[in-house]
Amino acid sequence: MLMEASALPLTPFRRGKVRDVYLVDGERLLIVATDRVSAFDVVMAETIPHKGAVLTQITAWWLRQLALRVEHHMLSADTSEIVREVPQLQGHERELAGRAMLCKRSTVFPIECVVRGYLSGSAWKEYRDHGTLAGEPLPKGLRESARLDPPLFSPATKAEEGHDENITVDRMRSLIGDRWAGELERLSREIYEAGRAIAAERGIIIADTKFEFGRVRESRVKVPEDTAEPGSVVILVDEVLTPDSSRFWPADRYEPGHGQPSFDKQPLRDYLDAEKRAGRWDGNYPPPRLPKEVIDATSERYLDIYRRLTGRSLNTDASH
Repeated sequence: MLMEASALPLTPFRRGKVRDVYLVDGERLLIVATDRVSAFDVVMAETIPHKGAVLTQITAWWLRQLALRVEHHMLSADTSEIVREVPQLQGHERELAGRAMLCKRSTVFPIECVVRGYLSGSAWKEYRDHGTLAGEPLPKGLRESARLDPPLFSPATKAEEGHDENITVDRMRSLIGDRWAGELERLSREIYEAGRAIAAERGIIIADTKFEFGRVRESRVKVPEDTAEPGSVVILVDEVLTPDSSRFWPADRYEPGHGQPSFDKQPLRDYLDAEKRAGRWDGNYPPPRLPKEVIDATSERYLDIYRRLTGRSLNTDASH
């Protein structure tokens, strides 16, 4: 079933661009990925079939792959188990199927932790025009889609509405403190490198991605005595290495010097870019209407990257 918005018998906690978050109790949240879609930080009027289930189940798959490297917020992404844990949700199984995740509640850092392994998207546009990223100079002579060694850590401020803003690492430190900033950068780089290696085995390049982190006081991980906040530890939250948070390219077609074919929501971005160039859209709300062929092509990209990463077709009934 398509879902533009959820309506569950729990206390609403937050509604993001594509996710509805509910408060289960003082320690747990329920995150429901709808089929809303955003591009260029604007939410479209139309929904994309299967999108919410793909985002939830790809995230769950990645968190299982990364569990030994980083602690995360997922408690369960299995619908039956979630309903057993939260009995108020009985009767809502069809609405939840495949798209819901029961999570630890954490204090989320107000930072998007972006890691760029290749020069693409907004980073390429800024570099092409100014030779910088977030105002900081990059080496001269780089081409579009060039591989970056080492990858660039490029934080941004988070925006519930409107556009995220690239910031410098120094600005990040001023917002959350040196110790937390260092830990978020370290974890972001480690997770990206692990994810890049796993994707490479499947013929996929992860060109760039963004992570979010929170902190909790209880953890199975022993916290160093010199941590920024004794008794707290950083955990990975929200979506992880999904088509909404990452650029996925086919490795066998990679060629620097121009834009690359993509497994993510590129059909949607391409359509919106064409509308901008034609002067029919200024990049702000409201967005243009999406033709059926763009919706169908975008949905198939989501399903395709799920198959390529996990090796199986999407099952909306469970996360297994």
